[in-house]
Amino acid sequence: MRSRSLYVALLFAVLAVGLPTTVSAQSDADVKALTQKVEDLEKRLATMERNLTTQLQRISQQLAQGGGGGVNQAAETEAQTALAAVNRLISSGDTAKAKAEMTEFMKKHGSTKVAQGARRTYQELQVIGKAVPADWGISQWFQGEKDTNLSDNGTKLVVFWETWCPHCAREVPKLQAVYDSLKGQGLDVIGLTKVTKSATDEKVAEFIKTKNMTYPVAKENGSATQHFGVSGVPAAVVVKDGVVVWRGHPARLSEAQIKAWL
Repeated sequence: MRSRSLYVALLFAVLAVGLPTTVSAQSDADVKALTQKVEDLEKRLATMERNLTTQLQRISQQLAQGGGGGVNQAAETEAQTALAAVNRLISSGDTAKAKAEMTEFMKKHGSTKVAQGARRTYQELQVIGKAVPADWGISQWFQGEKDTNLSDNGTKLVVFWETWCPHCAREVPKLQAVYDSLKGQGLDVIGLTKVTKSATDEKVAEFIKTKNMTYPVAKENGSATQHFGVSGVPAAVVVKDGVVVWRGHPARLSEAQIKAWL
């Protein structure tokens, strides 16, 4: 072993330094001291070799598992492939099947790093198939109350947002174009806000005016947020005939998907 050769070379170097210049002049005490030094160095060498062997065995085990740090790369790759299949189902609009596949994914791959990063998707899919609440917790309408029936059939796109959220400022107004395009085909869009943090009713009204939003917007007390599993904004829910058929970030929702639910 190369490491052993290095240790042996080191041993002889140390011994050479400790040797007297005239060997014949060595006393019994010198020989005894030199012998003890050799024995001590051999013990140290044996200990270092044992430690090195242990480290090499640990590294070999990690490599056999597919990577360092205890990460099983083969399992991570398999999980990535399975998650990609779930995402394709979501993109195609087959969220019911995506929910079933995601449930199986978490059972099989729940301990992987890929699964840790997919927990939000898993939580969103758990809302699929859930009926709309009897009470949406609406405390105030900013606009559109007379045009909105939260409990009737048809297709509704419900969007959760706040005025202080930069992503909401980017994504929520885009839904106005979707609303303009599909409202004649039966799409209802409803914006919900809890008016939290730095938001005020006045800021909400100004946001609606500045972004030229014409679809109904209301303040809710948090019960709708809880019912639809919203943990961050912006968030969107598509409801068809009183049942959730899609849940996620509005940027991931295409007009083609919405048309399929009309």
